Amino acid sequence: MLPTLPAISLAADKKPVLRVAHITDVHLKNQFNAPARFVKCLHHLQAQSPKVDLVLNGGDIVFDMNKENIGTINDQWKLVGDTMKSECSLPVRYCLGNHDIWWNENTKGDVFYGKKYAIDKLQLLKPYYSLVQNGWKIIVLDSTHLDIDSTWYIGKLGEEQLIWLKDELETTSAEMPVMVMSHIPILTALLMIEDDIVNKWTMLGGDMHTDTAKIINLFYQHPNVKLCLSGHLHMRDKVVYNGVTYICNGAVSGAWWEGNRRETAPGYGLIDLCADGSFDEKYVNY
Repeated sequence: MLPTLPAISLAADKKPVLRVAHITDVHLKNQFNAPARFVKCLHHLQAQSPKVDLVLNGGDIVFDMNKENIGTINDQWKLVGDTMKSECSLPVRYCLGNHDIWWNENTKGDVFYGKKYAIDKLQLLKPYYSLVQNGWKIIVLDSTHLDIDSTWYIGKLGEEQLIWLKDELETTSAEMPVMVMSHIPILTALLMIEDDIVNKWTMLGGDMHTDTAKIINLFYQHPNVKLCLSGHLHMRDKVVYNGVTYICNGAVSGAWWEGNRRETAPGYGLIDLCADGSFDEKYVNY
């Protein structure tokens, strides 16, 4: 007679081990009643049951730094800091968005020019990093870089960050599921939504990663990459390709605090991550 083996509960692997709220494109400023509406969002996600363990902020944290003067920038970040300190008791991890970068040509000599200001405010060592929580690895990418003419931005990782991402995935156990967050989508179908198409679509390098093929090929070599979160487009979609789910969530600010962005209302993503790498997710209008 064969020995009796202890029962292995497959249900345990399907039980959520981490609940994440994904907020993106808050674009906070002292207009449009934005502070009060953002507080409503923060209170809404903190009232979820089961409770949220971690907030991931997907970038465009402030309304806009790009061409602003330092006084306006200081005011926007003070508002962010004060609001998060007084209204959010949950741990928050941040990703830089294109509006969190100071690209005023007249300030190139300033020590805080470019990404330095936001990195300093968020107390980040680098604009891309990883963390492990409750058995999942979370990789935060920096997807906003100057275009080849140095006048505006495109979505990409760049050679240094791509090498770092390869190393990060290679040194992660194949048994550990991975979730990736970027500001600009790695892959999305939303660029197909345009008005008055004649015979072709126009896709800009600032709307989706321009190195999508390289990243997708890298993920193909690491099947433990399960989920990629992004924002930037202020609209919601979900694309599944080669076993990886790419979710672009709508903006907390909707259409920059002036209603819905097309058919997507202001909201945030709510994701339940399970030990076996599966997950449940939904978009919540707050």
